[in-house]
This record gives sequence, C-alpha cells and structure tokens, in this order.
Amino acid sequence: MAEVSTVERAYALARTGQFASIAQLKTRLKEEGCRAVDALLASRSLQGHLSAICAATHQAPEHV
Repeated sequence: MAEVSTVERAYALARTGQFASIAQLKTRLKEEGCRAVDALLASRSLQGHLSAICAATHQAPEHV
C-alpha cells in the first residue's frame, strides 16, 4: 500500500471533525511523524481549504 502524503493526511484529518484549527491539525501531523508539516501547509489556499473543512466539520466535545 502506498504511503499517504502529508497533505493528503491533513485533508483526511480535517474531515474527521476533531480539529477546530490548523494549529491543532499541524500538531497532530507532527505527532504522527509527518515531516515538513509547516512548509507543506504554508500555502494560503491550502490553509483556507483546510480551515473551511475544519470549521464545517468540527464538533466540540460534549460536556456531560
């Protein structure tokens, strides 16, 4: 199976609804061992797309 690129992984994570911001997304990518995260996600258009996905899918944890 082919390895998933950092950008592809960023989009996949953004769609999970677990991240409210690009900063949180970048932190997770780095924790997963992705390299050059800041450089690869530096594009304004890419950040705009990822931010929009995070905003549309993010669900704050329920407080019980």
